[in-house]
Amino acid sequence: MRPDITYAEAVREALDYCLGQDDDVFVVGEGVPDPKRIFNTTAGLLEKYGPERVMDMPLSENALTGVCIGSALLGMRPVMVHQRTDFAYLALDQIINNAAKWNYMFNGQGQVSIVIRMMIGRGWGQGPQHSSSPQALFSHIPGLKVVMPTRPHDAKGMLIQAVEDNDPVIFLEHRWLHHMKEPVPEGPFREPLGKARVVRSGGSLTMAAFSYSVIEAIKIADAFNKYGVDIEVIDMRSTSPMDHQTVVASVRKTGRLLVLDTSWITCGVAAELLARVSEEAFQELKEPPARIALPDIHAPTSPTLSQEFYPTPQGIGEKILKILSIKISSDKGRRVLNELKTDGPLDVPFLDFKGPF
Repeated sequence: MRPDITYAEAVREALDYCLGQDDDVFVVGEGVPDPKRIFNTTAGLLEKYGPERVMDMPLSENALTGVCIGSALLGMRPVMVHQRTDFAYLALDQIINNAAKWNYMFNGQGQVSIVIRMMIGRGWGQGPQHSSSPQALFSHIPGLKVVMPTRPHDAKGMLIQAVEDNDPVIFLEHRWLHHMKEPVPEGPFREPLGKARVVRSGGSLTMAAFSYSVIEAIKIADAFNKYGVDIEVIDMRSTSPMDHQTVVASVRKTGRLLVLDTSWITCGVAAELLARVSEEAFQELKEPPARIALPDIHAPTSPTLSQEFYPTPQGIGEKILKILSIKISSDKGRRVLNELKTDGPLDVPFLDFKGPF
């Protein structure tokens, strides 16, 4: 059994496999060949496949996205990379008006087989222009598939599946996940797009989460489990298509739902998931479904303001206690909140984190 690999290494292995299997695959993006190699996700690919298939691109996001869409229409399979989702906003014209619509407008005669990788998340002083998480924006557009893998295993399997898919795929990677490790099969494999995964079983509460929020959900569920509260955690993995049926099945067992999202709360994917579950399982809900996401303001640059902007494990714990009708002042409430107490900054994943951001 080989050693565990990081999320970044899993992405690199997926790209390496796809480049090696299909000469029509190429990788392009700002910083792809630079020394940091997109958080180490493209390390070694330029040397192995050459500059005609692994290449940098100028600061012209809309034009280059159009070039990649054109190449996809000619049968190629480009993988574009934006080191921040904010840079991809400059290419919304091409993504929405061409990539998302072409297959529909021409009755399937023109397939846009493109993967657009984007980095989401928060980071040390990155501020409003480098910290957005626009899964709801892209999920609102018919014709786009939107995935948010959390684990290294899923990052590799879902990226291979995305490259081989005949539809445009928005592939969102949280920057705080790139360093995380777990066992990942060495050879190629595929994970379905649009299918959620139950990562913790439980009967007291369903907690559905997206991207890095899954990591927080697991830690919180483990803390509650010490005091006899078994929380079911679901990694949604995709936002379009959104597998709400897995959540509905869980809610029919637990009767309670809390959704965690990495983006703004208004009109977000958490709201969409709550609406779907309420439509299909309203009678099974013992308590009103709830969500935790970011307030409707842009991400602050200041570390002090960040402490007030991002949800805390203790704040999420308080919401869970309320849903379960457990008083915060009770012995169980105090004990579990003490387990979740964090004194460190909220704009880094752990105190000795050195990047990359």
